[in-house]
Amino acid sequence: MKRTYRIAKYVIYRETLIDRKDMAWSFLGAFLGVGLIGMINHFYLPAKDNLFVLGSFGASAVLIYGHTQSPLAQPRNVFGGHVLSAATGVTIGLLISSPEWEWLAGALAVACSIVVMQMTKTVHPPGGATALLAIAGSEKIRALGYLYVLTPVASGVVLLLLVAFAVNNIPGNRNYPAGGRWW
Repeated sequence: MKRTYRIAKYVIYRETLIDRKDMAWSFLGAFLGVGLIGMINHFYLPAKDNLFVLGSFGASAVLIYGHTQSPLAQPRNVFGGHVLSAATGVTIGLLISSPEWEWLAGALAVACSIVVMQMTKTVHPPGGATALLAIAGSEKIRALGYLYVLTPVASGVVLLLLVAFAVNNIPGNRNYPAGGRWW
């Protein structure tokens, strides 16, 4: 029993080791990536609605800066997951535009975006939030229609990925994308 306890304790210890340098690079990447999007929004776009800043970008930052080797954090998944989910959300929003059915449109947007990501092998969990924002976002976001797919979604994702490529490849122990393949 003592031996099993010691082995379990060791395994838990090894799995919870914290690499401070890795944490610093994750912090720097997230700060620069999300900060760049926020700065563009603040200085170059109407700041009232935070139109360029999407909550789902924060979730993407966790993956692409903090868990760089995850299949869900690879550029194909990040870009495809967000863009396809945004297009799915906008389409559902146009098909079900009545405010009394917004709950149904939101549920359908998320569910359909998951299936689209699975079919295209671009699963990126924050994409579900991007689809939902096309329905439940502000009036300004809904008014964009398919422009929502291009900006803020596609352009914001490109900025996040460019920063991820730069920051994650500086230290020797990190590389992004995993395996060196962008697509």
